This record gives sequence, C-alpha cells and structure tokens, in this order.
Amino acid sequence: MAKPEIIRTLDRSSGGGLLVRAAEMAVLRSVIDPGQALRAGHKVLEAAEKAGDGEAASVALRAMALASRELGDLQAAEQRLRQAVQTRGAPAERMAQARLSLVTVRTERGHPLQALRLAALAWAYLSPLDRAKLDTQRAVALAHLGRYQEAIASCDRALRALVAAPGTIDDRRFLAGGLLNRGLVHAYRGDWDQAMRDISACLQIAGHARLSHLARLAAANLPFLAVRRGDIGGAFTHYREAEDTLFGYPERLATMRADFAGALLAAHLPGEARALLSLAVPDLEESGAQVALAEARLKLAQVELLTGDAREAMTVAERAMRELSEQDRQAWLPLAREVVLRSRLVLEPPTPGLMAELAGCADDLERDAAHLAEGASLRLTAAETALALGDRAAASAQLSRLTEQPGRERWLPPGGRRTPLASPAQAGYAAAGQVPPLVRQHALALEAALREDVPAAFRAVEDGLAGMGGQIDSLDDPSLRAHAARAGGRLAAFGLRLAVRDGCAEEVFEWAERWRAVTAPAHARSPHGAGLPEVRAALGRAALVEYVTDDSSLFAVVVTGQRLALRPLGALRPVKEALIRLRYSLRRSALHDGAAGAEPVAAAGSELELLLLAPLAAELGERPLVVVPTGILHTLPWAALPCLRECPVTVAASARSWLAATRDPALVRTRRPPGPLVMTRPTGPPRTTSPEAAATPPAGLAGTPALGTTPPTAPPEAGITPPAAPPEAGTTPPTALPEAGTTPPAGIPGAGHSDGVVLSGAAHPVGSSVDSWAGLSGDSGPGSLKVVAAAGPGLAHAYEERDRVVACHPGARPVAARRDAVLAALATCDVVHLAAHGVFHARSPLLSSITLEDGPLMAYDLLGSSRTARLVVLSACDSGMARTPTDGAPLGLAGAFLAQGTACVVAGMVPVCDEDALAVMSRFHELLAAGHTPASALAYASARTGITAFTCFGAGDQPLVPREPDAGCPVDIGRAPLPVHGEEDREGDRRPVVPTG
Repeated sequence: MAKPEIIRTLDRSSGGGLLVRAAEMAVLRSVIDPGQALRAGHKVLEAAEKAGDGEAASVALRAMALASRELGDLQAAEQRLRQAVQTRGAPAERMAQARLSLVTVRTERGHPLQALRLAALAWAYLSPLDRAKLDTQRAVALAHLGRYQEAIASCDRALRALVAAPGTIDDRRFLAGGLLNRGLVHAYRGDWDQAMRDISACLQIAGHARLSHLARLAAANLPFLAVRRGDIGGAFTHYREAEDTLFGYPERLATMRADFAGALLAAHLPGEARALLSLAVPDLEESGAQVALAEARLKLAQVELLTGDAREAMTVAERAMRELSEQDRQAWLPLAREVVLRSRLVLEPPTPGLMAELAGCADDLERDAAHLAEGASLRLTAAETALALGDRAAASAQLSRLTEQPGRERWLPPGGRRTPLASPAQAGYAAAGQVPPLVRQHALALEAALREDVPAAFRAVEDGLAGMGGQIDSLDDPSLRAHAARAGGRLAAFGLRLAVRDGCAEEVFEWAERWRAVTAPAHARSPHGAGLPEVRAALGRAALVEYVTDDSSLFAVVVTGQRLALRPLGALRPVKEALIRLRYSLRRSALHDGAAGAEPVAAAGSELELLLLAPLAAELGERPLVVVPTGILHTLPWAALPCLRECPVTVAASARSWLAATRDPALVRTRRPPGPLVMTRPTGPPRTTSPEAAATPPAGLAGTPALGTTPPTAPPEAGITPPAAPPEAGTTPPTALPEAGTTPPAGIPGAGHSDGVVLSGAAHPVGSSVDSWAGLSGDSGPGSLKVVAAAGPGLAHAYEERDRVVACHPGARPVAARRDAVLAALATCDVVHLAAHGVFHARSPLLSSITLEDGPLMAYDLLGSSRTARLVVLSACDSGMARTPTDGAPLGLAGAFLAQGTACVVAGMVPVCDEDALAVMSRFHELLAAGHTPASALAYASARTGITAFTCFGAGDQPLVPREPDAGCPVDIGRAPLPVHGEEDREGDRRPVVPTG
C-alpha cells in the first residue's frame, strides 16, 4: 500500500523545516481523514522530540488534538492542545494557534466563558488571517452564552477576511466552518431561511474543496432545519442519511441527534424526541461534550414535562441547571428554571411564593429576545396561578403585561393600580407582536372574565381557537396536529369552563365540538350544516353522549332527537380507577389467569356503568349509542359494560366527524402528499402459541359451518396469495342465522354478492384506482362490497379466521399478509380484515403497528394514503387503543385510519386470545354479510360469544351498502334480541393459548 504524503515527507525529513511542514500537513488532514492525521501527528511528534524541534512538536500535538476532536475524544483533544501551548521552544504564534483550537474544544467541554478568555490571550500573537479564523471559533462560544448578535458580528468579520484569503485548504475549511457557525447562530435566533442559506453555502464550499468530513457535519444540521421549516418527512430522510455518514463519530452523531430532538420537540413530537435523546445523552456523557450534554438534558426535561412525568422532569431540569451554571451559561438558566417551576406547579398546591417565582422567571426569559414567547407563556401561567389563589390584583398585573397597548387605559380591580415594574421595551412588547397570539387571546379572555364580561371572554376564546385552527390546517400528520393543538388546550378548557358554569347544554356542546374540530382532519369537520339540529336529525332513534371534563370533574352532554341535556357525573378520579380495574380484569381473563374469571370483569364493568351511564338512563332508554369520549375514556372497551350488552355502540372523535362520515356514502378521500417518515420500526414482544394449540385444528363454531372439513390453510409462500377455497357443491356461504321461527329475508344487499377486503390489523392504502380491482375479484354488481382478509404470522388460528371471513362474503378472497399486498388491497377494497399481532406505543402512538409477514405496518405508514377502505377490521390486541394529547385527536392505529378517511374501524381494546378472536370475528362477519351495520354486528357477536374486547369506531351505525326501502334488512333499533338464541358460540372448554397482541 502506498504511503500517505505526510509519511513520505517524514521519511525524507532531515531538518526541522520538513518536520514542521509534515506537522502542518497533518493539521490539514485532521478534517479530511482524522484517523490518518492522528497516526501521522504521532510520528511527527516522535521525530520532533528526538530532534528537539519545539515548533514541530507543538504543531504535531495540535494536529493530533484536532483529529481527536473529530473522532469525539474531547478530553484527549484538550490535553494535547494544552501540551502544545506548553511545549518548550515553540514560537508564540504556534502557541496562539493551539489556543485558537482550544477555544472550540473548551467551549464544547462546557466552559464557553473560559474559551473567550483563551481567545483574548491568543489574539495579540496571531496574523490577521488567523484572527479571522479565531473569530469563527469565538462565535461558537458567544452563541452558547446566548450572545447571538455578537456571535453573528464575529462571523461576519471573519468571513469578510476569509473570502479574500489566498484559498488554501485551511482557508476554505475555515470559510466553510464560519458559514456553518453563522448558520447555526441564525438557527438559534429562529431565522431558518438565513440559516439554510449559510449551511447550503458551507456544503457547496466543502464539496468543491473535497472537505467531505466538514460536509458531513454541515449535512447533520439538515434534519434540524427541515423540521423547523415544517418539512417533517424531509427531516427524517435527512436524519437517516446523516446517521449513516456520521457512523464512527459518536460525539458528532449524538450532537446531531440532540439537535434533531430539539426540533422535534418544538414541532410537538415529544415521543420521537425522547427516542433520539435516549440515544444521544449516553454518548454525549461518554465523549465529555458537556455543552451539548447540558442542552440535551434540558430538552429531555422538557419532554418529561410534556409527556406527564413532572417529577422526573424536575429532577432532570435541576441537573441541567447545575451543569449550565457550572458552564457560566446564564442565558440558558431561565429555560431550565421554567421546567422546574412548571413541574412544581403540577406536584404542589399553588402558593404566593410559587406565583412570585413564576413571574420572576418570566421576567428573566423576557430579557433575552430569543425567549420572549416562553416568557409570555410563563407569565400567563403566573396569572392563572394568582387567580387560583384568589389574588385578582396580582393576576390583573400579570395579564396587563400581555395585553397592554400604548394609549389604552386598562381596567384594574379596586386596589390594583400599581407602579410599573417593566422597562419600556418589556411593557410594549405586546404591541410589537412578541406575545404569541394564543397567549394574548387567553389573557384577554381572563381579563374579560375578571370584569364579568362573559360575552367578551367567549369572543376572545373563539378568536384564539380560530387562529390556532388556521395554523394547524397546514399540518397533515395527525400527531403533529394533535400536539400542536395542545398549545391551545388551556384556552379551550377556559372557554368550556365558562360554558359549564352557565349550565347551558347547547353552549357546552358547541364549545366542545369547536375545540375538537381544531385537530380534526378537513374531511371530518362537516363544516356546512353541521350544527346541533343536523346532528339531532341524523341520530334518528339513537342517542349521542359527548363526555367533557372541567378541571377534575366529568360531564356528559346527551343529544337525542327529542332533547338535549347536560349531566354532571362527578369526579374524574373514580372513573379512572374503575377503568384501570376493568382493563386489568379483562387482561387477566384473556391470559386465563387462574384467579381471574367473569366476576371481576362484571364487577368493574358495573362500577363504570354506574359512574358513566346510570345518571343518563332517563335520556338513553334502549337507544343505540354514539359515544364521543374524552381523555382516558378512549381506552374503555364499551362492550364490557353490562347495560350495553346487545346495544350497538359507535365511538367517534367528535359529533361532527361522525356526522361527516354519515353524510359521505362514497367514503373515498383524497389525501395530501405522504406525511413524515419513521426512523425505526419497533415491534412488541411476539405473540406465541402453545404446541398443543398449534398441533390441534380448532373445531367449527356452534351454528357456523365447520370449515375444518378441509385442512387448515397453510401460510402462503412469500409474495404468493393463496386462493380462497370455493364452497362445496350445493352449499352457500354462511350468513347470520334468522331469529327463531323466522326465515332469512330475501334480497339482502351484500348477502348474495360481496367481494371485499378484510384485514385484522392495520393497513396502508396506496394510490391505485378503484377500477384496478377488476381482475382481483369476480363480478361486482351495484351495491356489492369488495372484501379481503389476511392472516399475520405466529398465530395458531389466524388462517382459519381468515378463511371464515372469506367464506362469509361471496367473492371475497384472501391476500398475503405482506405490506405490498395489504396496501394494494386497502387502495381498492371496501372491507379489510387482518388477524395478526398488534402493538400499541403509548408514548409514540403513530409507531403502533400490526405485524405482517415482512415486518410491522405502522400507523405512520398510512399518512400518505390516497384512498382507504370503508371498513377496516383489526383483529389484534390493543389495536384500538389511543393516546389523546387533546380531545378530538385520538392517536393510534384506529385513529390513523379514521384520519385518512376510513368510515369505520373495528379494533381490539385489550389483549384478546387467538381463539376468542376467531369466535367473535366469525360471528361478526356472518352478521355483517347479512346486512347488519358494523356496530350492530359487533354488539350481537360480542353478546353471543361473551367476547367484549372489540370496539366499533367512526360511523359504525351506517350500513356498508345502502339499503333499499323494501330490502328487508335487519335494522339497528337498539338492544334487539340476538339473531340466534341458544348456547354461546365459545369453543366449550378449549383453552385459548395466548392473547392476540
């Protein structure tokens, strides 16, 4: 192998001049190939020490230090630079150059103020060009101290000199580095366009100069900038590219991840930010990058607070405060202190002292122009705390700082006149537009409430929510929409509180719906003619129950065709505790815990029934229900409540989204371009089956043709879709059995012709036309359904479940449980069913997934859909679970389908046994094929089998095929008798082996 030029120079060296030249070449090489530069510098250092050449030794140590820094070993870098400064016989200029490099390393190790002192020591001994290079490094220290204007001025001064420099590799390196540093300072200040221009120029110069390592470092900032400019999908693309290019540079990679996490946090994606920070923090600790580590800890504290762990948030923020204080980074301390104070507000009762600390921290934040928005938000919190304490004068004093306009006399309560505490700049920052509009409108609403001017308070809330809705409309990602809307949650809660206080059911309903509409996708808002009268008309005999919370109290608005009522349900805490007990009991029952049985489930269900539905009995009667949950009620399996046995229940995100779905018979949505990509594809623990269950084919269900007359279908080979087994001669596919003493009605739409897609799991539609179904199925007459079913891996009964589903719907066919096949089916079919493992991610619900043969299909994968199936059946554990950052935005698999335009989703709410899923889904599809709506089919199937794990979401009370007036289809009229009377459809004493999921 040929020796590098540096080594060949050493071989020829016989004098000090050549050693210095070889050392300088190692310095240049440090940003191109750090590993080679480190080895070359070591050889030069050995030769220089033997020759007694102090200058060559100092330059060689600097080269080794720069290479160590690029490789992430900041401690070794600092040690070698200090040795370079102290080398005997080294000229003053060489020592100054070592200090120049030490400025950046000392900054990164958490001492930016000391770094500036080092720069001052070096300045006098540097040439004009080296002073320009020093300015690029000073800018980094100034930025970390929050002195952004000085940092930009330092970069501007350096770049003017470097542009006129001779153009050596080192000159170009510092020119590109100066642009990169200035771009990052612009990013700190929120000037994203200027930041992108500088970093793009850096990339161009680095590319021309073949400074590939510097180009990689510049590209590592693209994910951060892409998020800040609103391009979430592009951000994840840049992240994957940067992750590949920075492999082998752990400190640089960790810094990139921490910066990207900060951008995701600002974009209201705390779950994704946490995932990145969990990777970044350990690497930053190991590398000794104290500046980046303190910032990463601060971001992690903010994530903990946003995701509800106030105690952990306070612990992490206090540690970040200590580290920032040790680094003399006073401008960052108010940000960490804000997290501590907000955490205390969650964990402790409010006190006058805490209120004063909140106001003081807001003052500190406002002193930095980059943190005026944070200061305004914290000042609003201080005002709310004062109101909670009954201190109206203090509250008014804080609110006026947010709403005061020049020349306008503000109303103050008696005794509220005060001496101005703010500087003229601070007092006028509302007029300058520095207060976020949402914060200002909230402050105006609170001021109006203090004056007892309720109409003005309502107007302020309405204006604030309208402005927020306009901002959120540009976001396609439902997770972004939901988390972005959290900023308006307190304002919406205040408006709802005013409505509840007035006791008007119609006002409470309208305010709850107005807030839920903010986070709803455009197709689910039903903007035209979507008021209360239209909802009542669409309900028919059904009743709609919309749950809302006011502080820690739960209320229900009941809407029927005849009346509207607001009912208090008491404290929210007993409901939460009872729901936890119910879910725990259902889980133990599904796992067939020896101590578990039907009694704990029934007891917990009855307890919830008393809390949630008994107070509404007079209004509900025997009506079918449309339920709009709030908060934790999104995790309730409603079929487990005894009074809802046989009752069709549809769960919707809002009354308007339910109404919009009922008004759209085509149920075909046009979506925007694909949403954000995902970094990883995590999966939960695989569901396994016992050898006994795997070896024994299940018996046919009672009242259902035993498809076991033929051997169970074997799993298809990769990429091969097995054909559906044709019915035996002289037989017809099974349908729902008639009631005792009756005969099946003729002409049931969908009962004699159905060619659809059924999937127990999540699916991802792609943009192919409906006409492409021709050739996948047989003839499709008007009003027929296109149905498909697929079975995921690792389940004993999934293939039998798939076959039974296909047998229920003439013309239906199985598809391989592979991504391409499932996505194609979703794009072209009406009904999709997948029997598979399900995984719910509570912290990042759009990472929730259904396990297919070639990997997980996540909720994120649905965001680019151009069309989705009308009905999606997810026969999987926890596939209907949702996390709700705010009302109207349930995040999870079911929510993702509904957000993309699916009319109805049937999904599991708790772990469900493989065998139980087979029983209930077989009955469900019999009833569906017989003409029942999804909600009634699920209600009857759940009651018949005793399996209450599944819930119907969306417009489940609407028929999949429009009914003709004389068709004679079963009509959902409430808690009707079961279609079949007799023994339950459970498989006798055949024990389920493992819960689905």
